[in-house]
Amino acid sequence: MPVAKGLEGIVANSTRLSDVIGDKGQLIYSGYDINELAGKVSFKEVIYLLWKGKLPNREELAQFVKLLRAERELPGGVIDFLKSAPKTANPMDVMRTAVSMLGLYDLEMDKEATREINERRARSITAKIGIIAAYFHRARSGKSLPPVRDDLTEAEHFLYLINGEVQPQEAADTLDVAFVLHADHGTNASTFSARVTISTLSDFYSAITSAIGTLKGPLHGGANEGVIEMLEEIGSEDKVDAYIEEQLAQKKKIMGIGHRVYKTLDPRAPHLQKMAVKLSEKLGDPKWIKMSERIAQLMKEKKNLNANVDFYSATVYYSLGIPTDLFTPVFAIARCAGWCAQVLEQLEDNRLYRPLSEYIGEPVGKKVAPIEERE
Repeated sequence: MPVAKGLEGIVANSTRLSDVIGDKGQLIYSGYDINELAGKVSFKEVIYLLWKGKLPNREELAQFVKLLRAERELPGGVIDFLKSAPKTANPMDVMRTAVSMLGLYDLEMDKEATREINERRARSITAKIGIIAAYFHRARSGKSLPPVRDDLTEAEHFLYLINGEVQPQEAADTLDVAFVLHADHGTNASTFSARVTISTLSDFYSAITSAIGTLKGPLHGGANEGVIEMLEEIGSEDKVDAYIEEQLAQKKKIMGIGHRVYKTLDPRAPHLQKMAVKLSEKLGDPKWIKMSERIAQLMKEKKNLNANVDFYSATVYYSLGIPTDLFTPVFAIARCAGWCAQVLEQLEDNRLYRPLSEYIGEPVGKKVAPIEERE
């Protein structure tokens, strides 16, 4: 039986949620091309779309937002943990642990996990995950924790919490679009982790915790942090060409370039590129986007590889004043909407994931030697 390393090309489940068409460079959410959604609908509408299968009307959206924002308050024990966690801890480790802790405060854990209960859990985690990231950042910086509010969108609320005051609307709108672009993406590694975990009929919190742990990896969500680290290492636009030449000569990976699935342009990248240009001109240092565009040009010319979503999202987040080590948590805040949708869908027609493996060890027949005779 042939082995598909990394399960490449293997169809493991069916879904109504999102589709990644790599050869065409398309991303679809429940029938909508991402280019149709980005800039036209808000993140809260996309959450509703993924969970309910349709875009909400005004009344449905108002009720959904009310229920979602009602879940924002963190349990006292979780806040105590965020305050006491080591200031040097990786924010993704703190997020993973805090989301896991939320399950300890769920008063319905001993009840049968109905769709209604699981949707409430989905709302709770989605509402709280951004607050967890922001509160840890404030706590490690020795700053007070602003009270949660129910009059701000997810993007507005996150920026308000990390800065201690409401930020310009343009910044919040930009982050909201970034959330829309990152909300779901087929059976990526973290989504697969979430579905595998819930397929054992474990609990919702365990599934999302698995996803966060998977997203942390530099080959998945951690790539956006690597982009800024690369730009800072290069330092200036005039050093880009030499840096790329050296990296390619050493056969090293250029962070944010190329994609496992997309064989053409990542459809999310142009949206983020435009926002990165606009923000760099208004809020940040234009050199970062100029360096990025030169890197993208060189990689297209030399390797026929395109920039992916991480490449430009890094510059967007940097220009918004978000600390580099919060880039992946910001990714998680957005992707949590998709993880929750995928977990809910997995439970609709669940089957335990149990792939096979090819054994390449020594052939059977070995005999056990007494311990004193073993080398």
